[in-house]
Amino acid sequence: MTDKKIKILMVEDDPFFSRLCSRALEDEGFNVVLASNGELGLEAAEKEDPDLILLDIMLPRMNGFEVLAGIRSSSDSKVAAKPIIILSNLYAKEEEEKSKKLRANAYLIKANTTSEELVAKIREVLEK
Repeated sequence: MTDKKIKILMVEDDPFFSRLCSRALEDEGFNVVLASNGELGLEAAEKEDPDLILLDIMLPRMNGFEVLAGIRSSSDSKVAAKPIIILSNLYAKEEEEKSKKLRANAYLIKANTTSEELVAKIREVLEK
């Protein structure tokens, strides 16, 4: 990566979790942009040009799978190729399989992921 700050779009409707996570990411030198619902997340994916997207599944207005499908089917190939990490408390094998089918780069469970693990996964996905 270059010296440019890595921009992360976090699509998350829980304000407490958003603040907690964005602080941890900013402490690691990332620039964090927040979107509080699926529609805003999809718009921000196109307008903000993030380097990576952290995406919750349970979101108002448009769920995370709809956002993921919308990004992957974008007419802008740069947007469609954005790395996306699902970061959700919703876990069932079906959700993880669905996210893989929609080409998410990783699926993490909020309750089981420390901020250090999240940062490590972000760096890993960005290096691929």
